[in-house]
Order: sequence, then C-alpha cells, then structure tokens
Amino acid sequence: LRVSKRTKYYQESVIREMTRLAIEHDAINLSQGFPDFDPPQEVIQAAAAAITSGYNQYSPARGILDLRVKLAEQYSDKLGWSVDAERHVTVTCGVTEAINVALLALLDPGDEIIIIEPAHENFVPAALLSGARPIAVPLTEQNFRLDVDLLKQSLTDRTRALMLNTPHNP
Repeated sequence: LRVSKRTKYYQESVIREMTRLAIEHDAINLSQGFPDFDPPQEVIQAAAAAITSGYNQYSPARGILDLRVKLAEQYSDKLGWSVDAERHVTVTCGVTEAINVALLALLDPGDEIIIIEPAHENFVPAALLSGARPIAVPLTEQNFRLDVDLLKQSLTDRTRALMLNTPHNP
C-alpha cells in the first residue's frame, strides 16, 4: 500500500509513547488525560439520556447548531464583538483536528507560520501538512516570556499566521 508522503510529518506521539512506556514499566502515567475517577453522575445520566432519546446519529459536520449558537453567545460576551455561529464557529472532535483544519484553511504551500516554542507536538506537523514553513520563536529561558523583538525579526512577507497558545502548552 502506497501512503502519502505527508505521513512522514506524523510519528508516534510523545504522549502515546509515554503512555506505552508507563504501561510497560507499571509506572504512573502523567502524560495523558486518563482520570482515575468516573465522570460526575449527572454527566453519565445526561449521556445515557441522549443515547436513549435518539441523539445517536451523525451530527452536522460543523457541529450541532444549538451548541454553536451557545458558544457564539459566550464568546461574543467574552471577546466584546459579535461572533456569528454560522460564520465563525465550528465544533471539532479535538484540538488536533481543529489545528489541522484551521491551518489547512489559512495557509498555502510556501507560506510561513510563526510557532512559539516550546509548543504542542502537533503544531509543526500540522504546519508542514498544510505546505507551510514553520518558523520557531522560542520563549526566553530566564522567565519563559515572549521576546517581542525576536518575534518581529521572524516576520517576513510570507508570514501568514502566528500559533499563539494560551495558557501555554506544553
């Protein structure tokens, strides 16, 4: 089976590797969100009610409209400008999907994206997948702050995006 050359950008996740090693060595796994407690009872009941009430089909690709409307209302209040549920809000399955979709929508081959480092392990592969060139801008070692002068020096006429994560991850 021939696979796309783009697959080279994705290797085993550091998080998955740490999980595998924790299992292999019977260690405590601090790398992945594996809570050692059940969800609140009301969440379990709501999930069960949704399944038995027929909410068990594929949802619209952009997310359920009622959810997008509520998110738009919440972010309109928080941001101080009108967020339109139809034009501005898409619900994804998780952050990796959201980042990939956003970068594929914003970037073309040859564009550049500034990535503040240290960064989440999927930021660079997502940029490469879009055909863009990731430009690393490290936080200062002394206090982990952004060096604005270094950021300005990294901007070029091909810069199309800035990956700014707050609160910072990892």
